[in-house]
Amino acid sequence: MLPGDRADTVEEKKMLRRQAGATRARLQAELGADAGGRIRKLGLELLGSPQGRVVAGFHPYRSEVDVMPLLEALGEAGWKTALPVIVEPHQPLAFRSWSVGEDTAEGHYGILAPRDHAAMVDPDLLLVPMLAFDRDGYRLGYGGGFYDRTLHKLRALKPITAIGIAFSGQELDSVPHDSEDQHLDWILTEQGPVYPRNRPGREAECD
Repeated sequence: MLPGDRADTVEEKKMLRRQAGATRARLQAELGADAGGRIRKLGLELLGSPQGRVVAGFHPYRSEVDVMPLLEALGEAGWKTALPVIVEPHQPLAFRSWSVGEDTAEGHYGILAPRDHAAMVDPDLLLVPMLAFDRDGYRLGYGGGFYDRTLHKLRALKPITAIGIAFSGQELDSVPHDSEDQHLDWILTEQGPVYPRNRPGREAECD
């Protein structure tokens, strides 16, 4: 049974997910055709030299912002690119090497993922999907906890940067969170980057 405070947070998130999902679907219908290109341009300018680093993106699911143009541009700029793979519920994500245009297979929840023969990698930078975000760097996900577990694991291994990808209109005043929720280092929207307040020096992480 969940402790009282955490149970309240879980219920609050459930209500917000319905609202945020509807908001994101509307934004995708209004802005989706242009947002991917804008995020590609902004992200390429902000992320700097790859220096052999691995960036993991995500195949758009439902009304998520299309991050494929950015992932393709980063690959062309010298980054090693990858996609997440759901191994099983309640476990961190795994990552397999993948470039835009390569074959995929339908994985858990119908999300496209690299084929099983693709090499496993540990990313240095994660592009993270979401339903909503706030100025403290917290995100609202789908409730499976995959990215929270993954970031907890990766941050224990090495320095890692987590960049949320969202429409600017997905911002909320506050996203409910508890001790298990991992923060984002910054958020990239079609209007530009959003750096969390009270986290000085985060801008330097993208250099």
